Amino acid sequence: MVVGIVTVTDSAGPSGSAGIDDEERRPSSLATTAARNLATTTKTVPQMQGITSRWLLRALSWVEVPGGAYRVNRRLRYAVGDGRVTFSSDGAVIRVIPQELRELPLLRGFDDEEVLRELAGRFVQREYQPGDLLAVQGQPVDEVFLLAHGKVNQLGAGAYGDHTVLRTLADGDYFGGRALTRSPGDWDCTIKAVTSCTMLALERQALEGLDERGAALRAHIDRAASAPSASQNAYGEAEVDIASGHEGEADLPATFVDYEVRPREYELSVAQTVLRVHTRVADLYNQPMNQLEHQLRLTIEALRERQEHELVNNPDFGLLHNADLKQRLQTRSGPPTPDDLDALLAMVWKEPAVFLAHPRTIAAIGRECNRVGVYPMNTDYGGHQVPSWRGVPILPCNKIPVTGTRTSSIMLLRTGEANQGVIGLHRTGLQDEYEPGLNVRFMGINEQAIMSYLVSTYHSAAVLVPDALAVLENVEIGRES
Repeated sequence: MVVGIVTVTDSAGPSGSAGIDDEERRPSSLATTAARNLATTTKTVPQMQGITSRWLLRALSWVEVPGGAYRVNRRLRYAVGDGRVTFSSDGAVIRVIPQELRELPLLRGFDDEEVLRELAGRFVQREYQPGDLLAVQGQPVDEVFLLAHGKVNQLGAGAYGDHTVLRTLADGDYFGGRALTRSPGDWDCTIKAVTSCTMLALERQALEGLDERGAALRAHIDRAASAPSASQNAYGEAEVDIASGHEGEADLPATFVDYEVRPREYELSVAQTVLRVHTRVADLYNQPMNQLEHQLRLTIEALRERQEHELVNNPDFGLLHNADLKQRLQTRSGPPTPDDLDALLAMVWKEPAVFLAHPRTIAAIGRECNRVGVYPMNTDYGGHQVPSWRGVPILPCNKIPVTGTRTSSIMLLRTGEANQGVIGLHRTGLQDEYEPGLNVRFMGINEQAIMSYLVSTYHSAAVLVPDALAVLENVEIGRES
């Protein structure tokens, strides 16, 4: 008889610690990973970084335009022909576009293209450095200058004999147009370069070298120089003759208020898109959030962003393009200083409503205020605390462009139709209206079972009188301290 002896060996030794560790590693309750399979996930609605505060849409007073067009009737206003000149470039070579020479008051209305091309070809490109004098007060006016790039100051004698900055000129400006006349006279100011400048100059003798076609140009300039100026007030409007301070039975002047013959009309612009949603998505994946509702919500947000962008940048009705040339200012030194903001307020001094600037520009304003020890106060605007200058809110608007050279613009607006300000134009009460001025129309289902919706919004903006809007241009926002 064989007796088998079975030996049980504890690999962990006599202490039995391994069995205890296995017991500790064994889960004693349901793990969270498995439990999440039975739980309901809390979800946010779809987020979109492109949504901004859209302060411009809030700041404007909106006027109903039931006929789709808005006509701005004004008193007759005389144009002075002080537009901007446009240039073309080929590498470092700058040329003036011949037709743009008509922006000079003495050449306005001249239509001989051949003579303009020949005249444009006689301009000579010159480079100036900061501090260079382009013209000196009291010396003869013998050249026409076109400022292609850079910034210059017009300096004149102040009340106590010191030099005063009369005006700051920048890209597209010109001076010395009197050199084209037979009796140009002397410079009444000194022109000094503030930055590096690229100029196109035309000497007075260049006109004398034109062939027989130049006779028509000379006659046109003579007529423009000798034309009597119309009676107008300080704003360029047709004057209204009024007598005051008289006694007895003095003869009173007879007058009338003249209107513009062809007033401007603003037609409502449209921003549209087609939203497509598959019926299977709308049928099966509509809980707990309505897919169509959130697709519409984000589409409408994008349309509203485009609407604000158009109100700022549209070449037809955008505010940056519709500011009057006399309402455009240049910074004195480059960055947006408190002095520049005060100069902007001096242009829209009748009930200014808001400044609008890119957020980076607002940061540059803060840096310049800190530099001189000025600390603007915040003000309440629509329940929000926003920075202000002289009590006028400074609102951020990222639709104002920033160039590759880190320059931007600052706008100052007076708003409201009653204030002869800047107004927004829209049309409400539309068919299938989803929001005021925005409608959503069902366009049907195609063969791929995709539903289509047309989303449209109609809008525009109007500047009722020129001094309701002013723009500070070429604001440097990246200059180092």
